[in-house]
Amino acid sequence: MVKEDILARYLAPLLRGDRGACRCVVEETMQSGIPANSVYLHLIWPVMAEIERLSRADRITSVQEHLATRINRTIVDQLQNKLPRRPARHKKVAVCCAREELQELGAQIIADLFESDGWEVRFLGGGLTNDDVFAFINEYAPDILFIYGTAPKQAPDVRRLIDRIRSVNAWPDLRIVVSGGLFNRAEGLWEEIGADGFAATAAEALQVAADESQVADPERRTVNRRKRRPQNAEQEVAGATA
Repeated sequence: MVKEDILARYLAPLLRGDRGACRCVVEETMQSGIPANSVYLHLIWPVMAEIERLSRADRITSVQEHLATRINRTIVDQLQNKLPRRPARHKKVAVCCAREELQELGAQIIADLFESDGWEVRFLGGGLTNDDVFAFINEYAPDILFIYGTAPKQAPDVRRLIDRIRSVNAWPDLRIVVSGGLFNRAEGLWEEIGADGFAATAAEALQVAADESQVADPERRTVNRRKRRPQNAEQEVAGATA
């Protein structure tokens, strides 16, 4: 487990944009015996979440947020080949970001950890339309579609994608799991949009994937149903983002 003082030592140079100092903290952490997957789970991910929180609260500048995000992505790229490799599970997962999602790092971390855990992975990233994702699902036929999103405005588009997949019903065993700040801040949103599961963290993503009993009930899998969110839904989502 990564100690909290290491998190603080990493966050400070991250906000300064000091790439070398950040690399030193990560290298020292791994030299102390902490494996790469723990660095992903207990250093990079929580610091990523903290950067997002600080940015949303206007406690850091846009420049600091950009510097921190790019350093984190560089670190993750360097650590990827140091992750352990477990035996193949003969299961496939496609990981994508909600449309217009600018923060791909969380999805990239999840994709890397799935690959480390023995899954066959396709990481689509962001910037794709629902048509693009739908066509890929049709071709690749994954066991799980993992959707990552951070902004409230993305919820309707994610719902439309899920509804379209359900309406075709060509993949009745496909499980759809969501993650990211959008779903962390709006309790129950993942159920409302018809997903089969929700992961608040990268560690939970692997746990949810391993639990094959976690499938949306028929009521939540019904497309074009009336939304159950109260009339003040927008305020709830907006309040969760504060």
